[in-house]
Amino acid sequence: MKTFFLLLSMSGLVARTGRHHQRYEAGCRLIAGCIPFKHRNPDKGSNENSEKVVEVLMINSSSGPGLLFPKGGWENDETVEEAALREAVEEAGVRGVLMEFLGHYHFKSKTLQDEFSPEGSCKAAMFALFVNEELETWPEQSIRCRSWLTIPEAYENCRHPWMREALQNGFSKWHENKMTAGEAFPVQFKE
Repeated sequence: MKTFFLLLSMSGLVARTGRHHQRYEAGCRLIAGCIPFKHRNPDKGSNENSEKVVEVLMINSSSGPGLLFPKGGWENDETVEEAALREAVEEAGVRGVLMEFLGHYHFKSKTLQDEFSPEGSCKAAMFALFVNEELETWPEQSIRCRSWLTIPEAYENCRHPWMREALQNGFSKWHENKMTAGEAFPVQFKE
């Protein structure tokens, strides 16, 4: 897959709101999202040849318990990749490199029912996002908290079944295959 970058200036960056520029297809609201990830070295005392630990970034939900991956409406003036990158900046305050399309995931939203999708049907395009920058300030920081979790922790704390499916059947399988094949990842940011 092509690697996509999105450069957003922090000056004047605000979260997009409203649904009048949202994309719909066959009664489904189109969503773009990502599973942000990074690698950390194994804990002290581990074998020096141990593989790096993969962690994924989740954010709190603004409407209830549990954690989520950044996602939101795909708008008419952007590609699905740009929408996924925008949501990562707006909701989680991270930038990075889209590494892989993980698949489409269908779900029904009780809060996203509107005239174009009266049943709240949504179709989410999810991507793996290798994080290379954590922003100190971001548009939704007053309502969102970030949490770096291992994959089992993320699976346990994930609010939505479709996101657990994207984590397990999309991200985890892709990441494991990439590591097994010895493929390189972009340069990791410094913590």
